[in-house]
Amino acid sequence: MSRQNHQTSEAIAKEVTQQVTIIGGFLLIFWILEISDQFIFQNLWRGGLDIYGIMPRNMTGLRGVLFAPFLHGDFQHLIANSIPFAILGWLVMFQRIRDFWVVTASATLVGGLGVWLVGAQNSVHLGASILIFGYLGFLLFRGYFQRDIPSIAIACVVFFFYGSVLWGVLPTAPGVSWEGHLFGLIGGGVAAKLLSQSKHKA
Repeated sequence: MSRQNHQTSEAIAKEVTQQVTIIGGFLLIFWILEISDQFIFQNLWRGGLDIYGIMPRNMTGLRGVLFAPFLHGDFQHLIANSIPFAILGWLVMFQRIRDFWVVTASATLVGGLGVWLVGAQNSVHLGASILIFGYLGFLLFRGYFQRDIPSIAIACVVFFFYGSVLWGVLPTAPGVSWEGHLFGLIGGGVAAKLLSQSKHKA
């Protein structure tokens, strides 16, 4: 193996390690919080950690914009979110790891604030689905904004496997935060637009 090929292999291995560490770190936080909530915090006070979710138009509930994506209603909710979070999150950082942080921030802020503004009164919104829909929106809209072969190919693959979940942005299922899905998706689209512009300027 040539020196150049060896350096390339090392760079790829380092990047993959960083990607696995980031995704694994988020999942670890999700699971630690939910296990702690189920076995500790729900026994200490009513509502447990869920009180840190987004509470629309409630000033205290505004803190949920930052905390809600890390919290889940129960283990079933967490399990349902873990696999799509890992897959879509990894695809977001497939081209550049820093894209993941930008999309995560955009989905969190745009999605969270959108839920806080238009969500149903006296409701609590939480779960990583706000990030999942942000990643989905980014991957789909990036293909449109960047219009390069890799981005379009990933957008097509993502739409094929996950396009059906887009129905989740509509109020079709009781107890499901369609607002979080909708505004998370919008946050991902905003990130796709901003990152495609910065890439074209570079």
